[in-house]
Amino acid sequence: MKRYKYILLLLLGYWSCVSCEDNLDQNSITNKNVDNYYETEQELESAVDAAYSVLQRASLYGLYLPAFGDVLSDNCTEEVANNDGGIFGQLDFFTTTPSNGVISGIWRNSYIGIQFVNTVLNRIEAVAFKDEETKSIRSGEMFFLRALHYFNLVRIYGGVPVVTEETILPSDYFGQTRDEAETVYALILSDLEAAIVRLPEVSNLEGKVTKGAARALLGKVYMTLGDFENAKTELLAVVASNMYQLQTEIANVFSLDNEYNSEIIFAVKFHSNIPTGEGSDAVVQYSPSSRSDVSGGKGHNIIELSLYNLFPPNDKRLGTYATIEGNKAYNLKWKPNNETDEDDPNDGGSDVVVIRYADILLLLAELEALDGNLTEAKQLLNQVRNRAGLSNFNSNNQAEVLEAIALERRLELVCEGHRWFDLVRRNVAIPTMNNFFISTGLNISIDEHNLLMPIPRDQINADPDAMEQNPGY
Repeated sequence: MKRYKYILLLLLGYWSCVSCEDNLDQNSITNKNVDNYYETEQELESAVDAAYSVLQRASLYGLYLPAFGDVLSDNCTEEVANNDGGIFGQLDFFTTTPSNGVISGIWRNSYIGIQFVNTVLNRIEAVAFKDEETKSIRSGEMFFLRALHYFNLVRIYGGVPVVTEETILPSDYFGQTRDEAETVYALILSDLEAAIVRLPEVSNLEGKVTKGAARALLGKVYMTLGDFENAKTELLAVVASNMYQLQTEIANVFSLDNEYNSEIIFAVKFHSNIPTGEGSDAVVQYSPSSRSDVSGGKGHNIIELSLYNLFPPNDKRLGTYATIEGNKAYNLKWKPNNETDEDDPNDGGSDVVVIRYADILLLLAELEALDGNLTEAKQLLNQVRNRAGLSNFNSNNQAEVLEAIALERRLELVCEGHRWFDLVRRNVAIPTMNNFFISTGLNISIDEHNLLMPIPRDQINADPDAMEQNPGY
C-alpha cells in the first residue's frame, strides 16, 4: 500500500516527546537509536510492549476515548462545563472547536500508536525469534492495534491520512492529504483479517490480543459499515468459539479481583501501587465533586439523570454499574484506589474494557432483529437482561424489540464509550440528540456536520495546503 503522510508536527512530537503527556510507557522505543536497534527478539518485544502502552495514555483509553462516546451522546454530561478548559464541555454542548484538547489529543496519540505499530511491522521479519509462532503472533497483535487506532480515527474524524510504513524522516511527508473513509476502512478490514490468521485463541499474558478480540472488532467494523451479513458471521464466530461467557454476578464484571474474566474480550491494562506508574486517574476524573468515597472528583462523564432513571428499581446494575448521591449519578465501573490511607486516588487499577461479551451478544441481538428473527434476538437480549435480574422481554413487534436492544445497550454499556457510535451507525444521532435537547430545555440543535469532529488545528497549521478541514468547522 502506498506510503502516506505522517505530518511533521505529529512526528516531531513522536520522536522528541512520546512520554511527555503520560508516564505510562515503561519501554519507550524512542529512547533507543532505532537505526541499530531491533536486532534481537528481546528488543522487538520491548517495541511491542511500547505499542500496547500507548493505549494507556490519557488521550486514548486512559481518559478521553471512554468518555468521548458517552459525553457526546444523551448518556452522560459534565458537572461543570468549563472544567479543564471546557474540553469535555464543548463535546457535551456541541461547541467543539479545532483547538479542543480532546480532539487534538486523540488524533496525536493515535498516530503515535500507529507509528509504534508500523515500526514493529517494518522490523520484525528481519529479526530471528526462538519460536516462529511467537513472531507471527506479535505481528498479529500489531495488525489488531493498528486497526483499532484507525477505527477510532475514522469514526471520529472521517477520512484521515493512512500510514502503513515506519516513518524515518518527517519532512518526507509534506503535501500528503487525507484519505477517503473508504480507504481507511479497507486498511482496517485487511489488518483484522491478517490479525485473525496469526493470533491464538488464548494468550497466557493478560492484556494481549487474541483471535476472539480480532473477530469481535471485525464484526463491529462490519456493523458500522452496514455489512450485516459479514458482521453476523464474525460475531457468531466469537460466540461459537466458546471462549467467552457472561459473568454470573454483575459485581464480578468490573471487580479488581476478577479482571480479564470470561466476559472480557479485550481491555487496556492498568495497575495501581507500582512505583513506575501504571495507574489511572479515571475514577477521579469521572466522579462528581460531591462523591463521598473519592476526593477531588472532576465531574467529567457523569451519568445523565434521565438515563439513570431508566434503570428499573430491581436492576442489579444499580449500585454496581451506576449509583447516585444527591442529584449526581455516576459510574462505578472504575474502582477507587483507597484500600489504605496511603493509596493515591489518582493511581487506580481498573482496566479499561474495550470489547466484552455483553456488547457482542447485544450486537447479535440487533442483527437477528433486523433479519426478522425475533425469537433469536430476544434470546440474546434476555441473556443480558436476566443477568441484571430483569424478566424476559417478550414483545413480538420488531420495532419494539430493536428499541429494547438499544435501551439495553445504554444500560449495560453505560460509560464504556459506545452510545454515540451506536447512534451514528444506526443513522439516528441527529433526531435522538435534538429530541434530547428539546426535552432538557437546551437551545442546541445539531446537523450533519456534527457527526464528525474537526481536524485538530495544529494538524491543519502544520500543512495547511494539504490538510483539509471537515465542513462546518
